[in-house]
Amino acid sequence: MSTDTIVAKRYAKALFELAKEKNEVAQAEADLQAIVSSIYDNADLQKFLSHPNIDSSKKTAFLDTLFQGKVSDAVLNTVSLLVDRRREGILQEVLTDYIKIANEALGQAKAIVSTPIELTEVESQHIAASFSQLTGKKIQVQQVINPSLLGGIQVRIGDRLYDGSLSGKLQRLQASFK
Repeated sequence: MSTDTIVAKRYAKALFELAKEKNEVAQAEADLQAIVSSIYDNADLQKFLSHPNIDSSKKTAFLDTLFQGKVSDAVLNTVSLLVDRRREGILQEVLTDYIKIANEALGQAKAIVSTPIELTEVESQHIAASFSQLTGKKIQVQQVINPSLLGGIQVRIGDRLYDGSLSGKLQRLQASFK
């Protein structure tokens, strides 16, 4: 594990503990996501924050003007602390680790469901209920349309892939013939 990965987990854990104390776990995730998206969607802001010759106090002051009152103080302070310590490059990792920590603590998991056509709301709810029963966690479904699957679905929860797609079955059949 790299040093940045370890550091990102520490910041994510600290932010989670603060958010948990204030009962703002979901709000902190949304706020952190908003800041990370804003930074990564704006190339000029990325350049500004990563520029080594700009003083970190100017960077944090700029972030305060951008996000003050729009995100929680705990999230803004965490991001400012990262910028002060010249670790703005690990913001995305902090977000990813925060989501993992929050989901684990709250007994939730995100399922990325790939299908060749769009699912109805009823089908999404059925998939969430089935995988909730299988994993013992509350499942949030995120749908991805992938026409190359031909039929069926693929469900990815964390590191696990449940492949019930037609293309997956054909690949397994082809491998068994070899």
